[in-house]
Amino acid sequence: MNRRPSSGIRRVERREANPIGATLDPSIVERARRGDLQAFESIVRDRMGAVYRLTLAIVGNEADAADATQDAFVAAWRQIRSLRDATKLEAWLARIATNAARMVVRGRRRRAVREIPGLDVTGLSAGGSPAPSGWSPGERDARALATALDRLDPDRRAILALHHLEGRGIPEIATILGIREGTAKSRLFAARKALQAALEAEAGR
Repeated sequence: MNRRPSSGIRRVERREANPIGATLDPSIVERARRGDLQAFESIVRDRMGAVYRLTLAIVGNEADAADATQDAFVAAWRQIRSLRDATKLEAWLARIATNAARMVVRGRRRRAVREIPGLDVTGLSAGGSPAPSGWSPGERDARALATALDRLDPDRRAILALHHLEGRGIPEIATILGIREGTAKSRLFAARKALQAALEAEAGR
């Protein structure tokens, strides 16, 4: 690869908020907590897009993101009684979606090891083939970033997705992941360093 990719993940503008108060009556959550399936289906319709975008950022492909999204909502239905505060729906659901996406990535890597014994699976990232010579610099950078992200473990992919792609701050990430703010900050720092190393490795290919 002749052109060095950008030295880090590009920060995007903070996602458009979809607060529960603006789009979903908190009473719907309370009804869902009591086992009302129609109320829960309203939550699914309201949050489907946001959950899919988050899982896609973590898993890196549409098929796995669809699986992770489905798994997340199944888990949410099973765990809905654990949501004590209806106004915390977004963070609660983001935690479930993040965990579902991480499990999908781990399962995908276990399958790859079983199905292709003895093969260096890191070489299969983002398709495993070199970028076509006709690609623009922007396309090459995008591919390099996707491949670098695929080198990371699911936990690092998740925290980078939450912070850089979803625009969540450290306190919110800590809440979603169920960790201390200091731990979230240190994990984000480590994830950035790992991504930088992966980008440099891609630049040297």
